[in-house]
Amino acid sequence: MNSTPSSDMRATASALDAQCDKLPVLGDPHRSPDVAGVARQISALGELITDLGNEVHLSASQEPEAHTARVITAFAATVRPTGQAASALGEVARQLSFLDRTEHLRDEPDTDDAREAAVQLIDDSLNTADTALREAADSLRVASAIVSPPSVRLRAALSRSATAPSVPAPPPAAQTAAVPAGVVRRSR
Repeated sequence: MNSTPSSDMRATASALDAQCDKLPVLGDPHRSPDVAGVARQISALGELITDLGNEVHLSASQEPEAHTARVITAFAATVRPTGQAASALGEVARQLSFLDRTEHLRDEPDTDDAREAAVQLIDDSLNTADTALREAADSLRVASAIVSPPSVRLRAALSRSATAPSVPAPPPAAQTAAVPAGVVRRSR
């Protein structure tokens, strides 16, 4: 299989989506947060950050192409939100550990307030991680479409499909360049 920067971006975006889908959910018995599960997810995000660094290095060390700067920028920019998600999950693990350590003090008024604050911080941190992972995945998809825009035919087919994911259109400059001179565009 021949790997292209665009396909690498889409694969990384899918990996970020998968991590987003694995985030624990407070109150959901099937996805309730636990320290070990959160730690595994932090490790997985660390591996993704390493992969992003490797993609930047690989792109920077190859013969420059027209899209090389965009590829480097896209992968490098994805490190920040992925790191934010990992950091937010670190806070989740810390607060879960606090809740575990104070379980036996649950009925004491001062501890109860602190435990409620910890649960709120867990919820806020999970929301931060979710937002950061979605931002990272979306930015890679957009960059992928710019580097290697889908064909007009593919975009039309995807727009007719109710189950297909949304594929962003290329930027206006790319659309203009794709239309031969003298051809009149018509919209429906």
